[in-house]
Amino acid sequence: MFYLDFQKADCKNCYKCLRSCPVKAIDARDGQAKIIESRCILCGHCTQVCPQNAKSVHSDAQAIMKLLGKNKKVIASVAPSFVSSFALGDFEPFRAALKALGFYDAFETSEGAAAVTAEYKKLLQSGKYENFITSACPAVNRAIEMYHHDVLKYLAPVDSPMVAHAKILKARYPDAEIVFVGPCIAKKREAKESGIIAGALTFEDLAELLRSHDIELDDRAAKGAAVEKECAACECVLPTDNGGESLRAKFYPIPRGIIKSFDSFPDGYEYIAVDGVARLDQALEDLLGVKGVFLEINVCEGACVNGPCAIKRAGGSVEANVAVRGYTNSAPRDLVCAHPDICALHKPREAGDRIPTEEELAAVLASTGKTKPSDELNCGACGYSTCREKAWAVVNGYAAVDMCVPYMREKAESMGNVIIENSPNGIIVCDGELRITEINRRAQSMIGVNTPEYIFDCFDPTAVFKAADSGKPASVAKLRLDRTGKYVDVNIVPLAKEKALLVVLTDVTDKVNYDEELEKVKRGTLAVTDTVIEKQMRVAQEIASLLGETTAETKVALLKLKDAMLIGDASKDK
Repeated sequence: MFYLDFQKADCKNCYKCLRSCPVKAIDARDGQAKIIESRCILCGHCTQVCPQNAKSVHSDAQAIMKLLGKNKKVIASVAPSFVSSFALGDFEPFRAALKALGFYDAFETSEGAAAVTAEYKKLLQSGKYENFITSACPAVNRAIEMYHHDVLKYLAPVDSPMVAHAKILKARYPDAEIVFVGPCIAKKREAKESGIIAGALTFEDLAELLRSHDIELDDRAAKGAAVEKECAACECVLPTDNGGESLRAKFYPIPRGIIKSFDSFPDGYEYIAVDGVARLDQALEDLLGVKGVFLEINVCEGACVNGPCAIKRAGGSVEANVAVRGYTNSAPRDLVCAHPDICALHKPREAGDRIPTEEELAAVLASTGKTKPSDELNCGACGYSTCREKAWAVVNGYAAVDMCVPYMREKAESMGNVIIENSPNGIIVCDGELRITEINRRAQSMIGVNTPEYIFDCFDPTAVFKAADSGKPASVAKLRLDRTGKYVDVNIVPLAKEKALLVVLTDVTDKVNYDEELEKVKRGTLAVTDTVIEKQMRVAQEIASLLGETTAETKVALLKLKDAMLIGDASKDK
């Protein structure tokens, strides 16, 4: 498992982590940010800027507790910034709490920092370095090894204070396991790669362990406890000079802390401190154009006291700075060891990225409508500083084409405009005061006004007022528009988030005209039908009358014929 974990459901596709990452070690495709492990320098800045807290630091707490449970001699190397994270004025309460947790003992990493400062002085006095970059911050070291090979020659070939202190403790306690405790994520990887450090706890990890084991930090406990003056393992001695580098090394976790750890400065250098990821690249690039610069550089803005896993307190990095200064000026002196070899060899590293061809970059740029240099806005909305840098990420599979916000906006607006302008319906958008903000040509044609200012310049706004007041959709059927004589069905939809109203006009003039014509035909047909019926009734009556007279006459004639025949038959019988 990598040192940074993710909660997928919390990532909101905002690219904030990508924008803040100094080495662009974020894969932000498919709406989900992921760490590109091969590129990451573990500065931890993404964990601090994520608005959704989607990123978290992998904890080694359980592994360390298992180590403590094996009855091994485990010693803690504690970063001096503990005073600001835990609001303590003395190391002894912290040491007592670690012992209560199961550690054999605990010492401040400033012992290693003092040894590092001594090595820096030797190298500076040698005159071999045109420029000099400190090596205390593992995130900075990683960035130089991977992305700034041209200044790698200036990086001090000296272990970080953590590794130097681990070597010192190993010399003092050969059978001990060393665990670092501090505010840094990058120390986790550095500890693993060192080969002599068993693991690293962040201050946040430790605070949780102390809570879960009901161990309280009492700043009054063991206040001013005596410091051992020597140990049999490595001839440690307590310095007699209270202002020496042994004490001043406790300044390391604050800005200019390394520079402040020097009791005197070798000639020939300007001593400059830079902190924060925003200034990292620029500071390293600027170093190529100068000579005689001692550059103290820290990836965390405000230095280690403001590390990604420092426990934030009221007053922030300013108060933390004050706390470390106050502690350094009053703390007991560290032991000074005849320290072992703390030289380090910094080698170039490769992230394994592919270098795209110009044709590949041009193809990606063209896919987002960038066919000439003036099209490259370099707005940084996607998280990358330039459009070409983002094209590089697309070719390497770290980014998607649709991450280009201006292009996607233009595309959406273009498609939206095409749809709206070619809609058979009239479309009007007005604000809360019924002022028209958008209107398509179809609506202008329907109402007979090209540039209406308010909705009531178009038609009776009663229904629009109703929708605005209620926040619910409203409609009007077959509304007649006076200027054009057209009939429209009006549908009003409130847009709450936009604080606007969408008005859709559907032309029903042909339908209304057809209905009117049909009604006329119906009325004409009914009139004709009435006339026909009346005529038919009259004819029927006349026929009936004629039939009645004819029937009567026929009856009389037949009766007369019958009588005549009866008379004829009677004469024959006689």
